[in-house]
Amino acid sequence: MLDAAALAGLLADADRRRVVAALVLDAADLTSVERLSGLSTAAAGKALARLVSAGLVIRGDDGTIHLVGETFALAARRAAEARPATPRHDGPPEVVRVLDAFVRDGRLTSIPTQHAKRLVVLDMLAQEFEPGRRYSEQMVNLVLGKWHADTAALRRYLVDEGFLDREDRQYWRSGGSVPA
Repeated sequence: MLDAAALAGLLADADRRRVVAALVLDAADLTSVERLSGLSTAAAGKALARLVSAGLVIRGDDGTIHLVGETFALAARRAAEARPATPRHDGPPEVVRVLDAFVRDGRLTSIPTQHAKRLVVLDMLAQEFEPGRRYSEQMVNLVLGKWHADTAALRRYLVDEGFLDREDRQYWRSGGSVPA
């Protein structure tokens, strides 16, 4: 049975995707695959042969071809089961709720627009910076870049809200909670 990565690799080819689409639209033989996909006989046959060899398509005893649609659901289920659970965050329930909503797999999904929620996220980001240590702007960008692509916005919010201070292109932590 195909896993999600193998399935994605198999469908990375445009001709194979067109053949799968034709099969979804009830193509049952090479002629109908050619007609529905718009591919030449050679291209459709080559793509179909690859899909059959991978087990995504089966040939019936009567010569018809069938897409094994359950493969997609099984691959998705296996990928979800194999994925490690995102660890829950520590702290009061309202902080955990905010962080669970905005942090997935160690990255910010977005920067909260609501001020109170943004403060929770900024406090979490401030924990990345060691009190008493000075950081160059480039280093701050590296630290914040592992959380979100918009490092300039995060850096500005951290300074504006008093979590970091800045002088002469140097930053240091000046606020935020300190873990016990």
